[in-house]
Amino acid sequence: MAVRFRCLFALLALLGAGAASAADWPAPIQQMADKGLTIVKRFDAPGGLTGYAARAGHTPVALYLTPDGHHVIVGTMLDEHGNNLSQKALDAIINKPQQQSAWAQLKAATWIADGADDAPRTIYVFTDPNCPYCHRFFEKARPWVKAGKVQLRTILVGVLKPSSPGKAAAILAAKDPVAAFRRHEAHYRTGGIKPLANIPSKLADELSANDALMTALAIRGTPGIVTRDAQGHIHIHQGMPQGDALTDILGPRP
Repeated sequence: MAVRFRCLFALLALLGAGAASAADWPAPIQQMADKGLTIVKRFDAPGGLTGYAARAGHTPVALYLTPDGHHVIVGTMLDEHGNNLSQKALDAIINKPQQQSAWAQLKAATWIADGADDAPRTIYVFTDPNCPYCHRFFEKARPWVKAGKVQLRTILVGVLKPSSPGKAAAILAAKDPVAAFRRHEAHYRTGGIKPLANIPSKLADELSANDALMTALAIRGTPGIVTRDAQGHIHIHQGMPQGDALTDILGPRP
């Protein structure tokens, strides 16, 4: 069990790596970029079309330039069997690299490891110290953590209340952040840890980086739970998991 303090570097790589130079774009593709799309990479497409993988915010989009170079089609291409050809290209060019980058960014963030280092499942949890649903997830996950089945890596953020950043900083500043976090959760209903009145600049920077990473991953609230399956695909779960979703995230009950 440990706490990790890392600078969040190259956050833009999470969503922007590999974008093509504007000089490479035909006029219709440039028009799409001017409308706000991020053009990532050209790819070969059937039917004489030229494909371009792009993003609209966080959403991958396929663009198809017509053979005359004067028109662009936006949307999904299917073959005669109904197979989605666009998704295959978008997965290879955008989704898979983005997922790999996202997991690396999570590993590089400031987090508190709760559970065995050799646990078969590693789960990142964006947590606000004042979040009641984060507290519920912490309690619900105890059997898996105690059984050595899961390591929870808590990424503290301060977004819910004015005292949230100070409480998060107080946990991270403790001599044993894991113990401090557990004490906070044990006394959550009576207010938990006392917030720091003055947050050192180093901790303030780390909390800001955690907030930025949460935003980059399009996590809208806490808890924001991030898992990775056996195929390396990242899954983001918004809020307190209900019903079977809990075992989907944590695994079979110990």
